[in-house]
Amino acid sequence: MNELVQRLSQGNHPVEASLRPERTVAAFKACIDRGYVHIKFTDTRGGTDLGMQLDHNASDLSTANFDQQTGQAHLVGHLTLNYVPVKCIADIDLSTLSGTGHLEPTAATPYE
Repeated sequence: MNELVQRLSQGNHPVEASLRPERTVAAFKACIDRGYVHIKFTDTRGGTDLGMQLDHNASDLSTANFDQQTGQAHLVGHLTLNYVPVKCIADIDLSTLSGTGHLEPTAATPYE
């Protein structure tokens, strides 16, 4: 297995919502509504920015209050990192747009 995938699959790691041009809760909500978000693992050399197709059934936004910028968004998505299909799981605090996350290798992404 790829070294980066293996490392990010062991335990939780610091992550943040990767947003451009503005890092705002409104921009984050717009990405979620589109079904595609970027999550950055910040504890790798230079950071690892991953774009993922959200799995709306596995994600949980029930504690997220986007208007008041409070609560947490539990995001689950699928992508391929260095030729390895993975599931990315991230918990993002809306007050800071950061949190923790990890990868889980899968047999294949459901979108391929």
